[in-house]
Amino acid sequence: MARQWTGGTFFISLPAMSQHFWSDPALPFAESRRAQHSRACYRPHTHPTLSVGAVDQGHSRLTLGDAAPLALQAGDVVVIPAQRLHACNPAPDEAWSYQMLYLDEAWLRALQTEGLAEDPGLRLGGPTLRRSPACHRALVALNAVLFSPTAIEEKEGALIDFASVLLLETERPAETAPIWLEGCLGLLREQCAQPWRVAELAAHAGLSRYHFIRTFRTHTGMTPHAFQLDCRINHARTLLRQGCGIAETAYNLGFADQSHFQQAFKARVSATPGEYLRNRKTED
Repeated sequence: MARQWTGGTFFISLPAMSQHFWSDPALPFAESRRAQHSRACYRPHTHPTLSVGAVDQGHSRLTLGDAAPLALQAGDVVVIPAQRLHACNPAPDEAWSYQMLYLDEAWLRALQTEGLAEDPGLRLGGPTLRRSPACHRALVALNAVLFSPTAIEEKEGALIDFASVLLLETERPAETAPIWLEGCLGLLREQCAQPWRVAELAAHAGLSRYHFIRTFRTHTGMTPHAFQLDCRINHARTLLRQGCGIAETAYNLGFADQSHFQQAFKARVSATPGEYLRNRKTED
């Protein structure tokens, strides 16, 4: 931070925000991002993957559904299961630096069956906060490898090493949801571009619209429309990584126009689609 004196007034120059994304088609089960001096705020959202976040500098507030915000500080690591509604934003009038890792849960479970965890039936449960210096160092070390030009084999090995740190800690069992809900969520994920109406979804579940919305929100923390919008943005990230153009992605996912797509994307990724593409470090 630099101060400049001009005509009786102090001007404080703040560090510029930067963020970078990493992915590699050879390792499709992982994606990572690093953000420095960020003041960007997110709307509550979900990811189709397990999310692991590490606070490097500053303070932030983690919101999980309707629960009271949880204060986070430098060194904290948060693990959030797939499809869990959340938002993590900087404390008021502060910037923060953080790292995020997104891991496919199917890949993690496959590692469990290979004997990575002592209990192969271990289940990834609810969100957890880990004030563990070792876990924070492990994620920082992993990203140092992922964002480097090192060989793909070394990156895969580093991901497996980090997964061992993650999985060898005790996890809580996942909550049981109604059987119909999983089918409904699958339908919204697979056909996220279709303009589903609540009445149609409720009919699929065999419920009244009121009962359907109430139960849906109880287990997901959001309305069906918000969940579908989340699915569209998550799928948009995949399409953009695969080389699909921004306008084409917006059209394919059923957005009314590119402006609506850009707005929804930035609210959940804290970057426009163009920024997401420009700031990615990839070996495509």
